[in-house]
Amino acid sequence: MFGLSCATRWAGVDVSRSAPSLTAVLAVSEFRALWLAEAQSVAGDQLAKVALVIMVYSRTGSAWWAAAVYALTFLPALAGGLGLAQLADRFPRRPLMVACTAAQAVLVGLMAIPHMPIAVLCVLVVGVQLAQSPAQAAQNAATREIFTDDELYLRSQDLRGITTNTLMLVGLGGGGLLVMGIGTSWALAIDAATFLISAMVIARWVRNRPAAGDKADGWFVSARYVFSDRRLRLLLTLSWLVGLVVVPEGLAAPLAREMGAPDAAIGWVLAADPLGFVVGTFILSRFVSAAARVRVMGVLATCSAGTLVVFIAHPNLALTLVLLALAGGLGAYQITVSATFNTLVPNAIRGGAIGIASTGLRVAQGVGIAAGGAVAELTHSSFSTVALAGVLGVLIAVPAAVAWSRISRSQPDTPAVPTQTNGRHLPEVPQIPRVRVDPDPVVRHRQTPKP
Repeated sequence: MFGLSCATRWAGVDVSRSAPSLTAVLAVSEFRALWLAEAQSVAGDQLAKVALVIMVYSRTGSAWWAAAVYALTFLPALAGGLGLAQLADRFPRRPLMVACTAAQAVLVGLMAIPHMPIAVLCVLVVGVQLAQSPAQAAQNAATREIFTDDELYLRSQDLRGITTNTLMLVGLGGGGLLVMGIGTSWALAIDAATFLISAMVIARWVRNRPAAGDKADGWFVSARYVFSDRRLRLLLTLSWLVGLVVVPEGLAAPLAREMGAPDAAIGWVLAADPLGFVVGTFILSRFVSAAARVRVMGVLATCSAGTLVVFIAHPNLALTLVLLALAGGLGAYQITVSATFNTLVPNAIRGGAIGIASTGLRVAQGVGIAAGGAVAELTHSSFSTVALAGVLGVLIAVPAAVAWSRISRSQPDTPAVPTQTNGRHLPEVPQIPRVRVDPDPVVRHRQTPKP
């Protein structure tokens, strides 16, 4: 993170020192509360998604309805990310998180009522996702406020990434069995309880701060700021590149079929990338300094996409799993990109900017998976489709990586961005000082395998 690499002037961080441990961030009580609230809520969400699909399919017998309800767990977040996320700047973030999380608890609790009409379930699912957008934006923005030490902030994002992906892996492997054992209504009731616990934890242990922004700000001030800064545009490019890297996930079933693997291999294919991501995040967090991670994230992005090009050789199941895990491990650069983005954006508009980044990420993943399915249908080859996604990813990543490398080595001019919103001055984006970092011998081994 190039925002982190210049932290030596912002927060007195010495990037040449040994990195703090991954769990050091848990000593910060506010972050510990946010981390715990998010972790148990994510675990409940995995149960809820599986329960919804099982509930709807068992009641309608329609695969279309089951897929449609599952899609509703993603789609409303697109509109919420672009609009509602800005509430995280206009209102104090702790009360906003508590209110939105409590609302989600009520809505999911209503979903748990037996024999709830499908149409009502759809409305409730939309409501849950709309409430989630400002809550997530407020949580991400508040986390950046909590840490004045940029090394610790990066470790906090590493821990969140590892925790979330691990819980998703556990949910992928055992969520269905648990739902079948306890029933869909109880699974949804558990998810509602996790939201309620999250709200209470945040209310009790997260400090209340005044609103970072101004209610008089225009709704598009964050977008204007983000897209007028070349550094932020490059970070978004590296982040949204994941839309091509996730293509194999959408083709898990046809990939398994084409390689003659058993149906169980579908789950293995889906689990390989997040497993690699967890391992890669741990390796980067444990062995690579923040400054070094900033320098290499363009290279890691290129290599992550480039790994998929090998699929042109139609690898067997074992090699496929290794390649996907490697792509996921190299893709751990995403955490550095996200943390850099959050650091560079002024606190007054950080919630709205985070909404833009997360919404674009969702759109990129959805479009990538849908386009991958269409291409596979036309070419009758999932392997060729994955390889094509890798080639496109490299073609996008290489110029972005080169541009990032040049920018991080130079002293950029302050970008031409709006410096006022309704008479109130926004803080300018800090310029990047040239920082010399002593070579870290561990960085030479960073090629050891990467959300």
